[in-house]
Amino acid sequence: MGEEKEISLEEVFTRLQETIENLEKDDITLEQSFQEYQKGMLLVKKCNEIIDKVEKKVLVLNEDGGTDEF
Repeated sequence: MGEEKEISLEEVFTRLQETIENLEKDDITLEQSFQEYQKGMLLVKKCNEIIDKVEKKVLVLNEDGGTDEF
């Protein structure tokens, strides 16, 4: 299998919105809803991973003009 390319937080949100819309359809089968739910949970996990990475990179400017890690 090939390596998974890094996707942006915005792309994850877009895919998550599409998954939610699919789950809200009236004609979705139970099996399809389980698949969409699983896909959605993986997207939420990816979203959390991206946010964690960003939080680790955020620097807060202190009073002395230096930076402290967030």
